[in-house]
Amino acid sequence: MCFRSGSGTNNYSMSSTEDENDDESESLAGRTVAISRDRLPIVYRSEYSVRFCGLQKLHPFDAAKGGNIYRLLKAGKLIPNDEAIYSPAEITLDELLEVHTKRYIESLQWSLNVARIAEIPPLMFVPNCFVQRSYLRPMRFQTGGTLLAARIALQSGLGWAINLGGGFHHCSADRGGGFCPYADITLAVRMLQSSGSGVERILIVDLDAHQGNGYERDLMGNESVYIIDMYNYHIYPRDHEAKLAIRCAVELKPHTNDEEYLRKLRKCLHQSLAEFEPNFIIYNAGTDVLKGDPLGLLDITPEGVTERDEIVFRAAIERSIPLVMLLSGGYLRSSARVIANSILNLRDKALLSIVQ
Repeated sequence: MCFRSGSGTNNYSMSSTEDENDDESESLAGRTVAISRDRLPIVYRSEYSVRFCGLQKLHPFDAAKGGNIYRLLKAGKLIPNDEAIYSPAEITLDELLEVHTKRYIESLQWSLNVARIAEIPPLMFVPNCFVQRSYLRPMRFQTGGTLLAARIALQSGLGWAINLGGGFHHCSADRGGGFCPYADITLAVRMLQSSGSGVERILIVDLDAHQGNGYERDLMGNESVYIIDMYNYHIYPRDHEAKLAIRCAVELKPHTNDEEYLRKLRKCLHQSLAEFEPNFIIYNAGTDVLKGDPLGLLDITPEGVTERDEIVFRAAIERSIPLVMLLSGGYLRSSARVIANSILNLRDKALLSIVQ
């Protein structure tokens, strides 16, 4: 069954099966999701998982990372039951076209183009309907999750939200790459700034090991967005043009350790908050900074990731700035446990406002 575009175009063949039981109130297109202080501001659904009948194993990305984190958070008694969190809708074509060009969206009908984005060459030989269903549809749910999480952080009164996915920072309006097919960060910025909720200054704190060149290209010259980007400058994408959008760039050498990493983060974050005074933070919390990650090539320990997340959350809480956390990259099987432990630590340190 083809995805219903809602725009009258027949060239957008996003293969999908719509959930007949989906509550209409969960539609992100209508911005009608009910936000409540009685629900935990964590966003996830089982459709986040990417499945290629084993082809996903050709890329180091943990295709089931969100689900693994979810189970660990339930085991850690942060999430009491499935109804305690938010379940996002699949982002619609109309929403995607608020940022993406029609030409780019239509290019995803060709498996060759998607194979390049996903960095899984054999995918070019897979029928596109299967590619849509097994890879792009999960990514559309995660993208919808980013928009929903941003709204929750802004409107719930708790001041934070975590999407157990998203953070596709290599994708721009007209180009995907680095396993990132949709520009969820750019979409979140556009949604927040047009929400009528007074979000005038957005700080993006990108702590994935790679430069966030996608949204940087989209937001070039946007003075209402301030970008902090800490990344290993010896690795992909080495996008020198996109660097012009970064207001506080921290270029790290391979095998940077906890001490140097956290010292530079504290300094850059403190200076940026004082200079820009944001009223919303998008935190791209990639765990490909972990020692042993095959793509990030940094030497940050699990304890360093926990302290890093504490630093960012504490800075937001002390200044009463709403924050949305996205998971972005992380290519070790241990990443899910590191993330879950870090979120549980935020709870234990009273850095998460939770209604009992």
